[in-house]
Formats: sequence, C-alpha cells, structure tokens
Amino acid sequence: MKLLNFYANSFKGLSKEIWYLSLVTFINRAGTMVIPFLSLYLTKDMGFTMPQVGWILTAFGLGSVVGSWFGGQLVDRIGHYKVMVFSLFATALGFVLLQYMDTFYTISIGIFFVMLVADAFRPAIFTSINAYSKPENTTRSVTLIRLAINLGFSAGPAVGGLIIATIGYGGLFWVDGITCALAGFVLLHFLNPKTAKEEPTRVNPNPAPVWNDKIYLLFIGGIILFSLTFVQYFSVMPVFYANEYSLTEYEIGLLLGMNGLVIFLFEMPLIKYMEGKSISVLTYVIWGTILTALSFVVLNLFSWISILVIGMLFMTIGEMIAFPFTNKFALDRAKNGKMGAYMALYSISFSISHIFGHNGGMNLVNSYGYEMTWNVMTLMLLLAIGFFIIVKRRVQENI
Repeated sequence: MKLLNFYANSFKGLSKEIWYLSLVTFINRAGTMVIPFLSLYLTKDMGFTMPQVGWILTAFGLGSVVGSWFGGQLVDRIGHYKVMVFSLFATALGFVLLQYMDTFYTISIGIFFVMLVADAFRPAIFTSINAYSKPENTTRSVTLIRLAINLGFSAGPAVGGLIIATIGYGGLFWVDGITCALAGFVLLHFLNPKTAKEEPTRVNPNPAPVWNDKIYLLFIGGIILFSLTFVQYFSVMPVFYANEYSLTEYEIGLLLGMNGLVIFLFEMPLIKYMEGKSISVLTYVIWGTILTALSFVVLNLFSWISILVIGMLFMTIGEMIAFPFTNKFALDRAKNGKMGAYMALYSISFSISHIFGHNGGMNLVNSYGYEMTWNVMTLMLLLAIGFFIIVKRRVQENI
C-alpha cells in the first residue's frame, strides 16, 4: 500500500494542461507505428540494400534537423500552440502520401518533408511544458510527457507488428495519418492557449544567443554522441533481431514495446525518488549513459536469445534516468536566452543522430558486422560520458 501511495503521489500537482499535452502526445506517438519498422519495410518490403536504407534514413534525419530548427524559429515568432497544430495536421497528410512513393529518390524526398513538419512539433512541445508547468514540477512534467510517448511506443509497435502480419505495411501509413489528425483535434478541443505563459517575454527580456553559451554547447555535444548510439535501437537493432536471431516483426514489436511498458510503469516514481536526493542533474545523466553503454556491451559478450531482453532493459533504464534530466538541464539553461532557440538546439541534437546514426550504423554493419558496430557504439557513449563530466565540472565552477 505504501508503494502504491508513493506511485500515485508521484503524479500529483501537475497542471491539467500538462495532462492534456500528455494525451495529445500519447495519441500521436501510438500512431507513429511506421518509424520502428521503417528499416524492415525498406529492406524486406521495398527491397532496398542496407546502404540505400542508410541514405534514406539520412534524409529522415535531415528533415528532422530542418524541422526542429524551423519549429524553434516559429515558436519564438508565433507561439508553441500554433506550431503544434500545424505540425500534427501536416504530418497526418504526409504519412498518408508517403505510402505511394516507391523509388529510392521519391521515398528519400518524401521522408525528408514528413520529418520536417513532424519534428517542428518537438521544440513546441518542450516550450509548452515550460509554459504550462510550475517550475518545481518541470522534471515531472517532462517525465509525464515521456510516459505518454513511451506508453504510445509500447502499444504502437505491438499493434504495428499485428497490422503488418494481417494487412501489410500499407495499413501502417493510414493509421499513422489518422492518429496524427486525431491528436490535432484533441489539442484544439482541450488545450486553451490563453492559459499558457509565453516564454520569450517571461523568461528573459534581453535573451542571449544560444551560441554564446559554451557550457550548453558542450552539453549538446554529449547529447549528440548519446543519441547517435540510441537511434540504433530503432533502425539497426530491428534488422539485427531479424537477421541474427530470426525474430518476426510481431516479436520485434513486442520487444520494442517492452521498452515503453517498463518506462510507463516505473519512470515517474523513479524520477520522483531521484528528485528527492541531493544529487546533481548531470550525475544522473552520466549514470544513464553508462547503463546505455552496457546495453551494447552485453550483446557482444553473450549470444543466447535472452540477452536481447537484458540489453533492452539496460537501455531502457539508462533512457529512463538520462532523458528526463537532460531535458531538465536544457530547460533550466534556456532561461538565459530565447526558449524556442534553446529547445530547438536540444531537439536538433537528436535530429543529427538521424542523419549520421542510422546511415553510419547500417554501413558499419554492412562493412564490419554487428560486433564491431556495437563496439563503436560503446566507445561513443564513453566519449559522451567524458563530455557530461566536463559540463558538470564547469557548472560547479560556474565558468
């Protein structure tokens, strides 16, 4: 009973707007079933080679970078609410049209524009968290949004695998489009933009350019290294599961869905517990990165099929610890300048991983195999840990 009360109390005190944002995010994320299966769709259904898939996923990443930058600029000009509405409805149309593209070049161009409008949503949702949340609840508000993302991600791949098994990949594009539009209608109906505290004037009347914040740029460097490895779980890893362990799409969907389910069940109470400790945000980020590195290490140490579950659990726990606190650090640091620009750069750090991470991972596997690829990912995460340690020391020294 005490444990249940602690779990329930971890959700208390959050604004109703944050709950509405979580509902919108859940609907949107549950619908994006194509993304975890994109590499399988391109290789098995469309017949593209691994290097071709790498380049298509590079276009995915370029669209994500441009969209994150574009979204951040729009947030600082017209506000986060309008950007979210535009992104959801434009993405809905994009997913429906994407299924009719069947050549390497049309798919590359199509995925670029879909991600451009889709990831304009990211700096907008980060800014809206700060606008609708009390300062003392920021980390838990971020965590609730992540719970919605991961609950959607838990349901999405499992249902997506079932859809593939029954009606094929084409059905995923329609479901993605319909759910994005549904999320847009929910946003319009439930969320009142007048209750938000718009950030450009509230935070800092004389904002400094984000490029002047050297500590933040070092932090972003660590995030880029972290995310370059993290994205392997959503492009190279599903192919690894299928090729090396002969898992079906449905089994892969269940394994990926486990990630979201564990996060949904445990992340909020874990974050509430961690917030009560006198431990710095960056210390948690470092420990999360270490656990993520272990998720790759174990894949090379053991070959039995159960290690896939263990590796996924290491990555999941690392993600649960690292991501909410990286977001917290970014939001706190953003008070030095324009919120949209800071959160756009934070979003872009993940988008860059889509440009180089998928392509690099696919080509590493194609040239050197999975074992070398996992070793490279481990080394990159160790380098990311070094970046975060430097940032922590400079913050402590107040440089």
